[in-house]
Amino acid sequence: MSQSIRLIYRNQQGRIPKNFNWDPITKRSAVVITAAEWKAGRDPIDATGRPHVGDADVYVTNIGPHDPEGATGGVEFVLHVDWGSPLHIQVTITVLDPVEDVLVVG
Repeated sequence: MSQSIRLIYRNQQGRIPKNFNWDPITKRSAVVITAAEWKAGRDPIDATGRPHVGDADVYVTNIGPHDPEGATGGVEFVLHVDWGSPLHIQVTITVLDPVEDVLVVG
C-alpha cells in the first residue's frame, strides 16, 4: 500500500540537494516525488495552501531512497527551482511497495 507525505519548503531557488527521513522508506522502496510552486491560503499562517502552476520550472531529479543511517530510512533528491527569486515549493513524497527485483542491464 502506498503512503504519501506533503512538505512545504519556503524560499527555495536554484539546485538544492535535499534529504527527508521517513520510517516507511528503505533502499528497496519505490519512491515517487512531485514538486510545484506553492501558494498559501488566504490566512497568511495557513499551511493548507495549494499547488500553483506558475511560470517557474520546478522539478525533482536524482531520487535515491536509503536505509536507516543512524535514525530512520529516507530519500535524497535534488529540488530544482528555476526562477529569479526564491519561491515556496510543495513537495509530495510517495512510497510504494518495495522493489521486487534488481536487474543489471547493459
